[in-house]
Amino acid sequence: MADTEVDDVDKAILYALQEDARNMSSGDIAERTGTSDSTVRKRIQRLESDGVIKGYSASVNYQRSGYPLRMLLYCTATIPQRGDMIPDILEIDGVVSVQELVTGEQNLLVTVVGESDDDITPVAQELLDMGLTVADEVLVRTHETTPFGKFNSGTRSTDES
Repeated sequence: MADTEVDDVDKAILYALQEDARNMSSGDIAERTGTSDSTVRKRIQRLESDGVIKGYSASVNYQRSGYPLRMLLYCTATIPQRGDMIPDILEIDGVVSVQELVTGEQNLLVTVVGESDDDITPVAQELLDMGLTVADEVLVRTHETTPFGKFNSGTRSTDES
């Protein structure tokens, strides 16, 4: 992040956006935080430019959209290469996320969705072809998320910066 620390108002903005960025107006957030609409807009712009807010996306229920399988593939890459491989892994059809793990033998967690095993197997093969070891595969039944609770301080502020 740049020069500015994330304060309670920023945290409240982040919490509100995590709850429902699509339907949460800057006015709604301003009311929650006790700030002005323009303050919220400026802070969102700063959080975006500082890289705190990386983007906005839809939370998709893959089962309901015709892709009932969600597989976690625990992989091992050489430590110097693991971070550099992430963009290439994300290009594989069916891969929806990659997490770099810093403890344990497996150091990449690849999430894949598909209609059937025939969709998942080629992804595992592509990972092997890239030089990764696929150490474990886990089939996921459900996946739910929630806004990060420490962003929900509930503090109203009169800071207009």
